[in-house]
Amino acid sequence: MADEKKLIIDEDWKKQAQKEKEVLAAKEKQEKGKAAEADEAPSRSGPLPEGDLLALINMLTTQALFAMGVLRVEGHDDREPDLEMARYNIDMLEVLEAKTKGNLTTEEAQVLKNTLNELRMGFVQIAESAAGGPQA
Repeated sequence: MADEKKLIIDEDWKKQAQKEKEVLAAKEKQEKGKAAEADEAPSRSGPLPEGDLLALINMLTTQALFAMGVLRVEGHDDREPDLEMARYNIDMLEVLEAKTKGNLTTEEAQVLKNTLNELRMGFVQIAESAAGGPQA
């Protein structure tokens, strides 16, 4: 009789283990389905550009223009130019120019030179305007 109880307990345990296994398998399948949907979902930003010197120049230029208030985020209030942050980004481009001198292609050197000239002129105009100085 003791053997029969043991068999009943074993059968109950097996049934419970099988149910748990089925529940786990169902959860795993559901999670895989969600992961597949996430992989198939289109990216909001699209593919990233190639990481090269021109992309770095572009990134620092964008940051400087944003800090100067030339670029704005749609839907956000206008804000005062952050001349310190703009100057920092321009300085970073100047360091890049100095450290890469003689190692750039003609195109890269020209883009960096022109970008720095434009940013410097824009910075001076915005700084004068913010200080109430003469307009160019």
